[in-house]
Formats: sequence, C-alpha cells, structure tokens
Amino acid sequence: MENSRAGRGGYLLILAAGVLWGFIGLFVKQLEASGSTPEMTAFLRMAFAFLLFLPYCAAGTGMGSLRISGKDLLFCAAQGFVCYGLFNMLYSRAVVLVGVSVGAVLLYTAPVFTLIFSVILFRESFTGRKLIAVVLNILGCALTATGGRLDPQALSVSGILVGVGAGFCYSLTPIFGHFGARRMDSRVMTLYSFGFAALFLLLRLQPWRGGVRFSGRILLWGALFALIPTVCAYFLYYRGLGQIPEPSRVPVIASVETVVAAGVGTLLYRDRLGLPGMLGILLVLVSIGVMNLRPRKSRKNPAEAGK
Repeated sequence: MENSRAGRGGYLLILAAGVLWGFIGLFVKQLEASGSTPEMTAFLRMAFAFLLFLPYCAAGTGMGSLRISGKDLLFCAAQGFVCYGLFNMLYSRAVVLVGVSVGAVLLYTAPVFTLIFSVILFRESFTGRKLIAVVLNILGCALTATGGRLDPQALSVSGILVGVGAGFCYSLTPIFGHFGARRMDSRVMTLYSFGFAALFLLLRLQPWRGGVRFSGRILLWGALFALIPTVCAYFLYYRGLGQIPEPSRVPVIASVETVVAAGVGTLLYRDRLGLPGMLGILLVLVSIGVMNLRPRKSRKNPAEAGK
C-alpha cells in the first residue's frame, strides 16, 4: 500500500514538473525580445540553475554529500552533456531548420525511445496499453503543436534527423535519472549535471571571442528562467523519478508540458489553437490516463484467501 501511494505521489511530482516546463516558452520569448540568442539562452539557463541550486543542495544534503566518486562525476558529466547541453542545442537547431511546430512534434518522439530503453535495460513489460498510450501521446502532441497543419516545404531531412535527435536526448533523462537515483542523492546529481551542461554550452558560446553581450534585462530573465521552469521543475522531476518503478511512463506524464504551453501561447500570445489543437490536448490527457491504468488483479482462489 505504501509503495502504491509513493508511486502515485511520484507521478504527481512528474506532472507538476511538466506544468512548470510548459512555461518555458514565456521565458524564451522574453529573452529573445531582450536580445538573447538561442545559445546564450541555453547557457544562462544552465549556468544560473547551477548557481541557484548549489546553496540549496549544500544546505539540504550537507557539504560532505557534494564529494562524489570519479565514476559518479563521469555519470553526471554524461547526463549534463546529453540530456541538457546536447538536447538544448539540437532542439534549438531543429526549430531553426523545420520550425517551432514541427520541432515540438519531433521532440515528443521521446516516449518511444524511453519505452524501448526501459524494456531493454530494466526488463519492463511491453504491453498493448503502453503502446496505445505512446501512440495517443505522439498524435496528441502533434495536433497540439501544429494545429493539424504541416507545411511540407518547411520539412528537411537534416531538420527531421536533428529533431528526432533532440527527442532521443530528452528520452534519456528518465533513464539516467533512474540509474542515478540509486547511486547518489538526486539533488547532487542534478547540481553536477547543470554544471557540466553549462560548461559544455560555454565552450559552444565562446564569449571570450567577443560579440557576446549580457545586458541586465537578459541576466534577470535568465535567472528567472533558471529558477522557475528549471531548478524547481527538475527538483520535482527527480524526486518523482525516485518513486516511480516504470520509467517509460515518465515522458508521457511530463508531456502535459505541451498542454500548458498551448494554454500559455493562447492566453498570453494569442495563438490560435483551433479544433485540432483542442483534440490534441484531449489525446495527451487520455494518454496520461491510459498509461496509468492498473491491470485488474485476478481473483484469488478461496483457498489462498488470507495469505
């Protein structure tokens, strides 16, 4: 009973993280209007997240917990590089090549990859229910992001590959998190991953060559971007991961981000969602419900009653 309650609590934490991620577009828009580039925005998000998370992590776990083994440090470096640094770069590039809507659709191929990895690495059962949930999820995200309209001229082979690559990197987040939660405190793992991601993006940005200018407005929105849909969201996310036995469910539950993002765009930026978009939101919600349906337990033999 306690494990069941913990599992439900974990799913709620993942859901809350997805809601916060749904506001990412608001911060990106503000940073863009302030003169930030995609590379600069990604760097500020990770760098400020590391700085904001450091005192919280030290106070919550103690300075001694920040000392981790070389093997764990390499693990965090890999997660920071792939799930944060490389993901941000690929996703930004996909948006440039194929547009915002198609890029978002390609990103939410992630549940497919996560399910495959979970079956292979964790021997998670592959059921028809999970397959239906993943299909509904991808279709719902596609309809929500595009409004049911795709411009064939906006598509390119390289853009599609980069977008799927972003989805692949995103899909590895629950896999890394599931392994890491067994090795170290999730807060410590998140802290070091943010730091390595910021280092990777700094090397990509290369501010020492000139041409990179950080205004006060950019720094302010960068700090808020790091605090709300990054530090707070990832804290909830990793806390939830530690309570969830099946990682393949995570991207589907977190895809509520798409629903929230659509609402933010409609209310704040007057995006026209339309009937296909509304249907997409419904499909995303249905996919979350299907993924969390529990199979009916077979009735016990009367002779086994009381065992």
